[in-house]
Amino acid sequence: MSEAGKTSYRAVLAVPHALSTFAAALVGRLAYGVVFLALVLTVSRSTGSYSAAGAALALFGLTSSVLAPYRARLVDRHEARRVLLPMAGLCSALLAGIAVVGWQSGAHRFALWVLAAAAGGCVPPLGAFMRTLWARLVPDEQLLQRAYSLDAVGEELLYVLGPLLAGIFTAFNKPALGVAFSAALLLGGTVFLASSPAAANTDPAADPDSDSPDAAAASASRSLWAGTGLIDPVLVTGGLGLCLGALDLLVVAFAGAHGSTAEVSWVTAAMAAGSAVGGLLYGARSWRWSLRARLPVLAVALGLFCAAAGHAGTMVLFVLAAAVVGLLISPILTTAYLISGELGAIGRGTEASAWVNSAFNAGNAAGAAGIGLVLTHLSLRWCFALAGAPLLVPAALVLARLARRDGGGDGDAEPSGSTETAEPSKTPGTPETTIAPSDNIHALS
Repeated sequence: MSEAGKTSYRAVLAVPHALSTFAAALVGRLAYGVVFLALVLTVSRSTGSYSAAGAALALFGLTSSVLAPYRARLVDRHEARRVLLPMAGLCSALLAGIAVVGWQSGAHRFALWVLAAAAGGCVPPLGAFMRTLWARLVPDEQLLQRAYSLDAVGEELLYVLGPLLAGIFTAFNKPALGVAFSAALLLGGTVFLASSPAAANTDPAADPDSDSPDAAAASASRSLWAGTGLIDPVLVTGGLGLCLGALDLLVVAFAGAHGSTAEVSWVTAAMAAGSAVGGLLYGARSWRWSLRARLPVLAVALGLFCAAAGHAGTMVLFVLAAAVVGLLISPILTTAYLISGELGAIGRGTEASAWVNSAFNAGNAAGAAGIGLVLTHLSLRWCFALAGAPLLVPAALVLARLARRDGGGDGDAEPSGSTETAEPSKTPGTPETTIAPSDNIHALS
C-alpha cells in the first residue's frame, strides 16, 4: 500500500473496531441533532407558548453544557460502560417522560421544565468519549488527524440531518415522537458504543500509563489547567462559538435585507457543505506547522472572512462567502480537539474534550444573545465585523503566548501536534504526545 493509502480516510475506518465504534457513536450523537428542535416543537405545541419552549430548551442546554466536563471526568476515572450506560438510561427515560407529558395539549410547563433540566444534566458525553477512543484506536499521529477530521465532519452533518428528522415527526402532527425518537437513538447508540471492544479497553485501572510522572502530577494537582495548554483550544473554540452564534441571527437579517428570509436555507446549506469539505481537505493534508501554530492562524482567517461576508452586495455573493467561512469551521474544531486529546496521555482526554465542547456551546448561546442587542443599533457590516472579533482576540492571545514561549520567556511549555517535535515517550495504543510543565496557565470554561 502507498504512503497516502496508509493514511487515507479508508485506512482510518479499516482500523479494527473503528467503523462499528464510530457508527454506534454517530447513532447516539444523532439524538442531540434531533432533540433540540423536537423539544421546542413539543413544548410549544403542548403548552401553546413559545416562551415556555424557549425556557425548556435553555434549561436543557444549560445543564448539558455546564455539567458536561464533570460527567466526562467520571468517564475518565471509571470504566466507561459503568458510567455511560446509567447516564444514557436515565437521560432516555427523562426524554421519554417529556414525550409522554407533552403528547397532548395542556401540559404543565413547570413539569416540562424540570424534566428538560434533568435530562440535560445527565446527557452522556458521547462525542468527547469517541474522540478519546480515536486516540486509542488509530496507530499514528497523521491517521489521528484524519480520524478527528472525519469525526468533526460527521458531527456537522448530524446537526443538519437531525432537524430534518424532527420536522418529519412534526409533519405528522406528533412532534413528541421526535423527542421519543431521540431517546431511542441515545440509548441504542450508547449501548452499542459501550459494548464495543474499543470501549472495553478504557478501564483506568488497566491503563499502562496510569503510573507515569505526568499522570501522578495531574492527579496531585486535580486540575487540567496547570501546564497542559488546554487554555488555547478552549479560548479559540469559545470564540468560534460566539462567532457562529452571532452568524445564526445575522444570516437571517442579511437575507431579509437583500431578498427573502426563505433564502436563509441556502446560506446554512452552503456553510454546512463548506465545513464538510474543509474538514475532509484539512484532515487529508500533512502539515509542517504544529497544532498550536495552526489553531490561531485558522481562527484569524475565519474571523476576517466573517467580517468580509458583511460586505457582500447580493445573496449569491453572500452564499459564496458563507461557504468560505464554513471551510474553516471543521478544521478549527479538529485542531482544537487534537490539542485537547493530548491529555489522553494522562488519562484526562474525555474531560479535556468536554471543556472544549462546552466552551463552544456557551459561546454559541452568548453570541446569539449578544448580537441581538446591537443589531438594531449598528449596520450589518459592523455587526459582521463584531461577529468575527471574538475569533481575532483569542487568536492574538494564543499567538502572543507562542511567541513568548519560543522567545525563551516564561511562557508555557506545551505539547505539540507536529511530528517534528522531540521524541516523546510512547504508550501502546496512545498517540505520541508530550505534556510538559509550565509556570502559569488559567482558562475559561
